[in-house]
Amino acid sequence: MGAVSEMEVLMISVLEENRNQSPLPGECRFYDSDFHKSEVILVQVNPGEAFTIRREDGQFQCITGPAQVPMMSPNGSVPPIYVPPGYVSQIIEENGVRRVLVLPQQPEFHPGGHSPLHHPPPPPHAHLPAFIPHPAMMPPPPHLYTGMPGGVGDMSSQYISQYHPAHIYSEQVSADSHSQHGRPTFVHRDDRTCKTYERLQKKLKDRQGGGGGGQVKDSPPSSPQKTCSSPMTVDIHNGVGGKGLEAEQGQLSHAVAGPDKQAGMGKNGESGELDEEAQALQALLSTISKPVVSDIQAREAVVTWSAPTKPESENGSVEDDCSPQEPFSYEVSISFSGKDGKYKSMYCGEELSATLEDLRPATDYHVRVQAMCNCLQGSPSEAVSFTTLTCEPDPPNPPRKASGTKNTLVLQWKGKGTGIYEQCYYGPQKQYRVTKLSPASRYSFRLSAKNDMGVSEFSEVVDLFTSCSVPLPPFPPELEMAGVTWLCLKWQRPTSSPKEDDIFYILEMEEEGSGYGFQPSYDGDELSCTIRNLHRSTKYKFRVAAYNSEGKSNPSQVVEFITNPDRPGSPCRPVIRGRVLPNSFKMAWEPPKDNGGAEVTKYVVELSEGLSGLSWELIYSGPAMEHVCEGLKPGCSYQTRVYCMSEGGQSPLSETLQVQTPAVPPGPCQPPRLVGKPKAREVQLRWGPPQIDGGSPVSCYCVEVSGPQSEESREVYQGPDLDCSVGGLLPGKTYSFRLKAANKAGFGPLSERFEVTTGPGAPEQCKAPSTTCKSPSCVVVSWEAPPCNGAPVTEFRLEWGAAEGSMQVCYSGPGLSHEMKGLLPATNYFCRAQAVNVAGVGPFSEAVLCQTPCSVPAAVSNIYALKESELQSNIYALKESELQRYETPVDVDEDEEDEDAVSRPPPFYSPSTCLGICWDPPCDHGSEITSYLIDLGERQPINIGPVTKHIIQHLQPDTSYRIRIQALNSLGAGPFSHTFKLKTKPLPPQPPRLECTAFSHQTLRLKWGDGPAKAATSDALQYQLQMEDKNGRFISLYKGPCHTHKVQRLNESTSYTFRIQAFNEAGEGPFSNVYTFTTPRSPPAPVKAPKVERLDDNSCEVTWEALQPMKGDPILYTLQCMMGNSDFKQAYKGSATSFHVQNLQPSSDYRFRVCAIRQCQDAPELSGPYSPTVTLTPQRNDLALSGGGAGLGSRASTESNRARRSLTDEQCAFLLLMVFAVIAILIAFVIQYFVIK
Repeated sequence: MGAVSEMEVLMISVLEENRNQSPLPGECRFYDSDFHKSEVILVQVNPGEAFTIRREDGQFQCITGPAQVPMMSPNGSVPPIYVPPGYVSQIIEENGVRRVLVLPQQPEFHPGGHSPLHHPPPPPHAHLPAFIPHPAMMPPPPHLYTGMPGGVGDMSSQYISQYHPAHIYSEQVSADSHSQHGRPTFVHRDDRTCKTYERLQKKLKDRQGGGGGGQVKDSPPSSPQKTCSSPMTVDIHNGVGGKGLEAEQGQLSHAVAGPDKQAGMGKNGESGELDEEAQALQALLSTISKPVVSDIQAREAVVTWSAPTKPESENGSVEDDCSPQEPFSYEVSISFSGKDGKYKSMYCGEELSATLEDLRPATDYHVRVQAMCNCLQGSPSEAVSFTTLTCEPDPPNPPRKASGTKNTLVLQWKGKGTGIYEQCYYGPQKQYRVTKLSPASRYSFRLSAKNDMGVSEFSEVVDLFTSCSVPLPPFPPELEMAGVTWLCLKWQRPTSSPKEDDIFYILEMEEEGSGYGFQPSYDGDELSCTIRNLHRSTKYKFRVAAYNSEGKSNPSQVVEFITNPDRPGSPCRPVIRGRVLPNSFKMAWEPPKDNGGAEVTKYVVELSEGLSGLSWELIYSGPAMEHVCEGLKPGCSYQTRVYCMSEGGQSPLSETLQVQTPAVPPGPCQPPRLVGKPKAREVQLRWGPPQIDGGSPVSCYCVEVSGPQSEESREVYQGPDLDCSVGGLLPGKTYSFRLKAANKAGFGPLSERFEVTTGPGAPEQCKAPSTTCKSPSCVVVSWEAPPCNGAPVTEFRLEWGAAEGSMQVCYSGPGLSHEMKGLLPATNYFCRAQAVNVAGVGPFSEAVLCQTPCSVPAAVSNIYALKESELQSNIYALKESELQRYETPVDVDEDEEDEDAVSRPPPFYSPSTCLGICWDPPCDHGSEITSYLIDLGERQPINIGPVTKHIIQHLQPDTSYRIRIQALNSLGAGPFSHTFKLKTKPLPPQPPRLECTAFSHQTLRLKWGDGPAKAATSDALQYQLQMEDKNGRFISLYKGPCHTHKVQRLNESTSYTFRIQAFNEAGEGPFSNVYTFTTPRSPPAPVKAPKVERLDDNSCEVTWEALQPMKGDPILYTLQCMMGNSDFKQAYKGSATSFHVQNLQPSSDYRFRVCAIRQCQDAPELSGPYSPTVTLTPQRNDLALSGGGAGLGSRASTESNRARRSLTDEQCAFLLLMVFAVIAILIAFVIQYFVIK
């Protein structure tokens, strides 16, 4: 790269509200390099500024800031700067930086009022190339800035205040830069530029001091050096100044007023004056007071101020209200170079306070506030000075290595003030030599600074290495991996070099036959390298050398490596040799144009059936360049491709060759097959496609048929379907069929013959049959045989029915007549005939009506027996005269019987001697039924009228009778009905004798008859036991076949009345006589175990609980005592509940028990059961307890033992019951879970 030069271009600025926030000016940098001697210049456009350029197409483009515009200068010259009329550009060079200043040509020059945005620049000179934007770095053109104020007039001081000529190197020039560039850091400027600056500054200062715009307070001095280092700030804002600048600021005032308030070019026609409202607003903005600084820290401070106030007039009244509608905005700027130095904007907003941040510690600052509103700015306030507090220094930059040897390092750093250095150095110097170090070793350093306020943080750690000796020659490189165009080599580090030494390697390569010798291919610290962009199958020589900071070693021995051959190129596209046959074709191909540096060893041919190319099959592999593909299918598409193999690998696939084999006619079809049964004149045939279609889809089938008498074939079907129906055949004939298929290549051969015999036809319709009535229940039907239609009639079917629409087949056979029997007399019947042969069923004949003559009634079908309740109720529905006549034999005189019936009351019909029957009336067969005849077997038949119910009397009990009934009409008697068996019931039984077999004070056990105590429920004889209640009514206690019953819950000493009745199928018998039984008195309840208390050695006291009197009878008690194993003896009898026993032997055991006795008034005493026994043990001397206590303890133990023994049995029974219950529940759960579910 060539030398680098920088250039700043100060462009014409337009009005903006935050121009002081962009301290850096527009900046152009171009680099003079060896690349075609062209420069790329970056033009920095500040916020609010505009930059106008001309593009290659001749159009003008306006770019508004902030932006960086890349420009390209073809010949490296400074681009021409187009300025508005009345301004000139001047180039100033300072320290190798060329700057362009835009200055007014003369103070009295008045611009034409056009903005550079709209004023076209003059055309470039003929000898200077056009300054065009860089094509690759040019940003997209922004929208045209239309909200910008009017054109720029005279060059005023706010544009110059944004120019910072020496700001670039203000903090970058150091002691090192003097030795590098060889010239001092002072700013050089020619005399013409300095005079121009002095004249402009003086002119602006004079006009501001003599005009009405306010006193100049903060204008910088006119020294060129001061101006260059500290940009000046004046009190001229938005073009509003003294009266002497009206001519120069006319254009600018026009921009401030805006399109609605153009005072300079508006109503008055004067371009240098503002309207009264703007002047009043500006005067109000200039009345802002100086700010107040508080909360001053080392790096920040708080500034507050008050809003501008309206001044009072001479008469003390406030001036007219000229406050704007928009709120005030304020700009706070500070200066650290004095009250008249450069001010930098730190805050811009509407608040009345701001926090100044990022300040320098222990630095004097001046701060001032400026008010703005409606694009107008007032004069800055009076500057207020303050000094920030001190603090610890910033962390210094890490030290750097200035020089070094094997045992020393010279460190150098930049510092801010005095500092403290830990570990190896502590002092104010900025450089230190560290000695007594190890060669080729790494050391880490960090730096910290200190002042009166404290110690700063440490800098970043820097790693430095000491020098070492020149390394030895390394071993020759080794081949790690080889490729077609690359070789991967590796080598080893010299063994004599320490690990801390930074060793670098140079790999040199020489191509065989090139003649250039060894050339460096790699330079670095890695131990391996991949050399690329080599030639295939080429020999290369390599050697490696090592070097460090002390020098370079000798190269290693030379080694030779060869790159691999490349894979060959793809063979040429295969071609067809000769004609393509249905089953084969011959293909050939050419070798590849590029064999990859190695001979081709073999060719591989792949074949794919179809055009999808999903499956490929290898069909040939060898050195030949042609092949015959055999075993193909006719009419099929194939794809074939070729690739070759060499030492370099497998070549890419060649282009695909598509081959279509020609089709052939299809192969023979299978013979057609019959679908269903052959019809008389039509057969249905079906077939399948041929197994071989010849490489083309079958498009047509042809069916030929030959008759039984002629061998000539005729075509009966041709089409694409796989079935057909052949009609026009004769019934019962044999025909042969053959099939052939066709595709686009033609018809294939005929199939084998398939013979089919047609079936016969169904017979024709029969004529109407004829009927002949032989009797009321028999009719002879006859018919004639119809035409058979080629097959003899094998069967005739006769349908017969009472209605024409519901006839059923009653005959099926070869006969021509049939006799219908079992018909109903006087009934209409319909009949029709039908013929059947092997071909099918013929149609029915017409239906014929036949009516049978009248006859005797039909037999009675159903006979029912009347129940007992119906037996008594039906007697009143019959007349006495009829009853008498029906029950009297036929030969008795009817007049005599009528007289007896009138005087006799209606009889009572017993089911033991009478039978009631009823029946359904039979069919009368055309003649009304006049009477019925009832046959009882041995007895004389009973003749009754046309009724359907009758009661037969005077029968034997418990006797079976066979009954049948016959109906009679005017034509005679009909047949008897089926025999119906009925049996009379036996006579009701007599009541048995009732006895009391067992009794107690609450129960009575009664017994009757001679049977067992418990009888089966199927016994015919059953009993009903009743007892009389308090109201004299008998209530039923038991009803069943048993012969005993226990009556419970009775009262003691009470009489109860009972009666019994027997009944069976014949009915209920009479009740027995009344029996009275009395319950005895109840004994007293058992007494609880008595309590025994020993009084002394020879006496004790026995007590027991008292019982309540029983129905007024007093209760007595008997106390028995047993000594040792002797018998119990009565010790006391009376009504008391305690007894004092004396004369006891101290060494004997005594047992006591008590029973209660009921003392009845009119009966003997009743003794109750004895209580549990209580034992009194003898008193022993060796016991620690007292005698009474021992006796009581013995008694208590005895009672507890007896109670425990009695409770143990109950507990065992309860425990067994619970065990069985748990087992049953578990079994039920298992069955439910595993079996059911």
